[in-house]
Amino acid sequence: MAIWLTKDSKVIVQGITGGEGSKHTKRMLAAGTNVVGGVNPRKAGTKVDFDGTELPVFATVAEAIKETGADVSVIFVPPAFTKAAVLEAIDAEIPLAIVITEGVPVQDSASFWSYNVAKGEKTRIIGPNCPGIASPGASNAGIIPADITPQGRIGLVSKSGTLTYQLMYELREFGFSTAVGIGGDPIIGTTHIDALKAFQEDPDTDAIVMIGEIGGDAEERAAEFIKANVTKPVVGYIAGFTAPPGKTMGHAGAIISGSAGTADAKKAALEAAGVKVGKTPSETARLMREIMS
Repeated sequence: MAIWLTKDSKVIVQGITGGEGSKHTKRMLAAGTNVVGGVNPRKAGTKVDFDGTELPVFATVAEAIKETGADVSVIFVPPAFTKAAVLEAIDAEIPLAIVITEGVPVQDSASFWSYNVAKGEKTRIIGPNCPGIASPGASNAGIIPADITPQGRIGLVSKSGTLTYQLMYELREFGFSTAVGIGGDPIIGTTHIDALKAFQEDPDTDAIVMIGEIGGDAEERAAEFIKANVTKPVVGYIAGFTAPPGKTMGHAGAIISGSAGTADAKKAALEAAGVKVGKTPSETARLMREIMS
C-alpha cells in the first residue's frame, strides 16, 4: 500500500553523522524504517549507535549499496555539498534519492537533474528542499512526522512540508497510502505529474490530494495530465491565494508575475480538469472527506 517507499525499502543516510542526519535517522528508526547504514567518507569504517541500534558508516554510496543492498538514500548534507552527494547517488544508480537539504543553489539542482537524465534516469530524485516520503505503517524517509496518520488509501503529493502534515492530520480518520513531499524549489527531481501517475497506477490508492502553490506552471501542467490520464478523484489546494504579485512567498519557486502563476489561475485550471479545489487546507480536507465517505 505505497508508492516508491515500502516496508521492504532499505534506507541509507548520506550525512548520517551530522546534526540533522543523526537526529532524523533516530526518528526514522523509531518509525520502523529499515535504515541499514550511512555515508560519510571521513568516518568510513565506524559505527553510529542509535539507542542500541548500531549502523555502519561507509565511504561511498556505491559501497553502502554493495554491503547492505540499500535502494533508498536520504540526503542530509549542507547546501554546498549537496550537488556532489546527489551525483554520487546517481553514479551508484540507487533507485531513490531523497534530497532534504534546503538552500541548494538552483544551478546545482539543474546540474544534477540534467546529469541524471543523461545517465538514463535510473535514480528517482525527490527534492531538493523537501520533507521526504512517508508510507504510514511501512516506512518513513525524511522529516515527515511518523505518527500523524495511520495507513490508509489516500495518496498525497505536495510542494509544502507543513501543509503535507496538516492534510495528513486532518484526514487521519481515513489514513494514507503514501505522502510525497516534492519540494518547492524552481527545479525539482520529481513533479506532481510523476506522483499522480504513480498513484493512478497504485491499486491501493483510492483518491489523491494534490497541494500546489503560486509560481510557475507546474499545477497547470498537472491539471492537463489529470484531465487526460487520472480517473481517481483528486482534491487540490493552492497555497498563496493572498500573495501580492511579484513577492516570493516562502519557497524559492513561489513567485508570481502579473497574472501568471496565481492561485486563482491554478485553481481554474484544476477545476476545469475536474479537480475539487479548496480555498483553505481545512476546506480541502472536507472535500476529500466527502469523497472518502
